[in-house]
Amino acid sequence: MTTTTRFNAMEMDAIAARHPQLLQSSTSRRVRAAAITGGVVAYLVFSWWFFSIGQVLGNANWGIAGTYLADWVSYEVRPEIHVVPDRTMSLAYQRNSPLGRNPNPDWVELDKKTVTRQVEIPASTQTAKPKASSSFSFMTPGSALGGSAAPEAQNRIETRTEDVLTRVVITYDRGTKIEIADGLVKAVHRGETLVMAVDGSETVRPQGKLPAWATQKRPGEKITLAFGATGWAEVEGDEISIRNRFFGWANFLFDTNSPFFGKSYGDIASLIASGERIDPARSNLSLAWNNILYNAEWQHLDVWTKLLQTVVMAFVGTLFASLIAFPLCFLAARNITPSFMTNQIVKRFFDFLRSVDMFIWALFFTRAFGPGPLAGISAIFFTDTGTLGKLYSEALENIDDKQREGVKSVGAAPLAVQRFGVLPQVLPVFASQALYFWESNTRSATIIGAVGAGGIGLKLWEAMRTNSDWENVAYMVLLILLVVFIFDSISNACRSRLIGRKAH
Repeated sequence: MTTTTRFNAMEMDAIAARHPQLLQSSTSRRVRAAAITGGVVAYLVFSWWFFSIGQVLGNANWGIAGTYLADWVSYEVRPEIHVVPDRTMSLAYQRNSPLGRNPNPDWVELDKKTVTRQVEIPASTQTAKPKASSSFSFMTPGSALGGSAAPEAQNRIETRTEDVLTRVVITYDRGTKIEIADGLVKAVHRGETLVMAVDGSETVRPQGKLPAWATQKRPGEKITLAFGATGWAEVEGDEISIRNRFFGWANFLFDTNSPFFGKSYGDIASLIASGERIDPARSNLSLAWNNILYNAEWQHLDVWTKLLQTVVMAFVGTLFASLIAFPLCFLAARNITPSFMTNQIVKRFFDFLRSVDMFIWALFFTRAFGPGPLAGISAIFFTDTGTLGKLYSEALENIDDKQREGVKSVGAAPLAVQRFGVLPQVLPVFASQALYFWESNTRSATIIGAVGAGGIGLKLWEAMRTNSDWENVAYMVLLILLVVFIFDSISNACRSRLIGRKAH
């Protein structure tokens, strides 16, 4: 054994003799660690039972959750096939189809034929012939005043020649398609085939056992076909509703009413750069920008305006809260204002403001002022005045009194003592906390906007309530995330400069 090794061993023995608790785990410490571990495990088990977490997870409809997530990054085309009792069909798309006014997608295959048939027109829909006007009228035996009622109008039979569909094939992808013909609907998915008979009125009957991707609550009612991310369909006795999903956001720049709709990016760039004017009153660049801003499907201008409104709400509410909390915090700090009564009154006032959640304040001010940004600003102002006031007063109570005493010792006035002995210590902390709350309130303003307090929150809530505009929801969520990231970076940089260190 070398001299160095002996010396280290002697040192360790000396330390162990002086401080045995550092090298040996006592029984009480082991018991304490076991008790803490047992307490944590018991708490988790209790929470699992009390909140029925296992049951909630077991009953959750994960398929719907997956569909919603897919809707965030995709759009649907929704052809509706109507079936009549004679087994002919007609096809219609949704009113605002992303394919435009005359959709003709290559994944829809149609077989047509021309038929002549008689259609019964109800008497109520027949147009009455106008009566000749005259200055005088004469009573006739059939008139109402003559004692006999006019004969009731009868239904009219009209012969029509029209094109009808005899066969429709919808192809989702290579392994999924639906074929409708001769009163039968044949769906193929994952190598399985389901045939359903439709009667053109109310009833749909599956021929055979339903596969896992098909559901029917009661016999004769509609059958729902779930094809995963590619889409889904509903089969009823007289209608087959197709929901074919495609990745991306349809018509994000130009809606179906725009003259630029359906054109490639190259064609649009060529039109803007050197093409003839589409609208004689403005340039093609101005027209394109106007079409983007007033896109009826995405409403870019309205979304951006509401987002700016949210940012302004957060800034103004936080600014006013900081200005009011600043003087009040001096009254709440015990080392600045020695009056116990004043301290307690101001502190309880802060407690009252911050104990009521911002969401509740937003509901209150929405009822008081009506929907709009003023309600949101007021909710942020009230909540943050209480929170910032408490934080500011605690910062004041933790200052170093030596600096203040030094200013006092030279005979400075009380106001000068606060200005030179207190403010230099707490002002960076005050500004840092205000900046953090401004960044945080940008997120909070989105939530309170959902109850009518203005901003993008209300628009986000409206898009979610339709349960069909999830791509619009994703668009607004991404914009909110972008704004939060930007203001978080600005806030971090400003706070770092205030406290005198590099931003990370």
